[in-house]
Amino acid sequence: MDIKQKIREDIKNLIISALKEAKKEKALDFDEIAPFAVEVPREKAHGDFAANAAMVMAKKAKQNPVKLAGIIKEYAEKHLSIFKSIPVERIEVAGPGFLNFYLKRDWAHEALCYILKEGENYGRQNIGNGKKVQVEFVSANPTGPMHMGNARGAALGDALAELLKTAGYDVTREFYINDAGNQIENFALSLEARYLQLYGIPAEIPEGGYHGEDVIEHMKEFAQIEGDKYLHVDPEERRKVFVEYALEKNIRRMRQDLENFGVHFDIWFSERSLHDSKKVIKTIEKLRERGYTYEKDGALWFAATKFGVPKDEVLIRQNGIPTYFAADIAYHKDKFDRGFEWVIDIWGADHHGHVHRVKAGLAALGYDPERLTIIIMQLVRLFRNGEIARMSKRTGKAVTLSDLIEEVGKDAARFFFNLRSADTHLDFDLDLAVKQSEENPVFYVQYAHARISSILRVAKEQGADIEFENLSVEEIRKLAGLLKEDAEVELVKKLAEFPEEIRIAAENLSPYRIANYAMDLASLFHSFYNSCRVLTENEDLTRARLILIFATRRVLKNAFRILGISAPERM
Repeated sequence: MDIKQKIREDIKNLIISALKEAKKEKALDFDEIAPFAVEVPREKAHGDFAANAAMVMAKKAKQNPVKLAGIIKEYAEKHLSIFKSIPVERIEVAGPGFLNFYLKRDWAHEALCYILKEGENYGRQNIGNGKKVQVEFVSANPTGPMHMGNARGAALGDALAELLKTAGYDVTREFYINDAGNQIENFALSLEARYLQLYGIPAEIPEGGYHGEDVIEHMKEFAQIEGDKYLHVDPEERRKVFVEYALEKNIRRMRQDLENFGVHFDIWFSERSLHDSKKVIKTIEKLRERGYTYEKDGALWFAATKFGVPKDEVLIRQNGIPTYFAADIAYHKDKFDRGFEWVIDIWGADHHGHVHRVKAGLAALGYDPERLTIIIMQLVRLFRNGEIARMSKRTGKAVTLSDLIEEVGKDAARFFFNLRSADTHLDFDLDLAVKQSEENPVFYVQYAHARISSILRVAKEQGADIEFENLSVEEIRKLAGLLKEDAEVELVKKLAEFPEEIRIAAENLSPYRIANYAMDLASLFHSFYNSCRVLTENEDLTRARLILIFATRRVLKNAFRILGISAPERM
């Protein structure tokens, strides 16, 4: 239950009722009520909610906005006796005609009832209404270990998928395996070169090839199993065997690293399968049938400029091989053909120029390009000892996802990656991520959960009944009425905001809002803890405060679930 949303809707209905009554009594004259907004003001001094009804209605009612706001205020105050569920303490007219609504101090206490009754479902929304959504993220080339961009994409994508699921969408997580195309050809040639070098045969890594130690290790292990027999095999067949061997190992490692990161994909989709099933060629043929292709310089081109893209794109090269772009269009066509109503991709900043081309391809095929949302993710810079860290502390090589997990842990990495919007550059402080102090954001929020768990354990040992889910609504309301200290009231208000925060974060595809909400909630809890003793000599007050921290722990845990971090009982 979203108590803030309910109050907002009640205030909107109160204003509409006031306008209608004013018209009925001829205090106002207008044809219809214009759409208006009821929002939370940026500054607390302007109330808990503010409405712009007078300003948008001024022209229709032929009234000065401030005077009109005064009339609406007068009639709204009369109607408060009818709208008894709205906890409005007073209404003020401000600025150019805003109606500011100040709520009673204890307006949020009702949220405690919802939290205790809904438990792990508190905060869940149904704005998605079961809409089938696919979130595709990471999708790293399986030619080597995953890097920092992949790590950030994994944390962002998984949190976004869980956020949308919490908001009522039917979500599928998908990993696109780039196991076809130029990068695989270069990977095969690189593996072959390393294999030949093991037996003293001169061979060069091709331009655009792979020089990593993992390529050498793959071929050493392969040679231990198969020996030199592939020296005398047809090169094309040899490279095919090498690629199959190395890709299987790399993909297995990617799966394991992602599992260790707490990321689980529903589907691992092979690019190669698009070619094997002829879906790429069939997609190109459909573009040809619809009149969006032409031949030039021995290649087949897509007329992307017809859809506002700066230049046309090659679909089939002069050598007869389809391009990666052609496969990408076929892949996105396949997504919609599988029944996804909305597709979300998370791409690295280097793919920014590819966005309009893919959308143009979908439009040319007859699909609504607005059903595809592409989130562009900016780069990560790692810092250690105040300096940019490019090398792994353990291996002395480029920092990989597995290195990051080993150095700072899954929880710290995931939380840090979700502290900022995807479209902002991220500076990741490795030293801060392992620091056990309030300076470390993930330690700060998890310590709040652990501290609450500790208090509840002590209370239970002292004989307190902490099975609050069994309390009646009346009992909860009665005890909540004892929470009158500023720190208590502010903490309850923050708890009441969680469902709205889920809704806003989901609508804006912004899981970072949940991380920041968790930090704000933890901060308010720590302030409460420092100013209000929980276990007091007053049995009812103690019980009320235990309910408050019990509810706080539940909301923290619900936020942690979205972010994919653990909720420790002890630290």
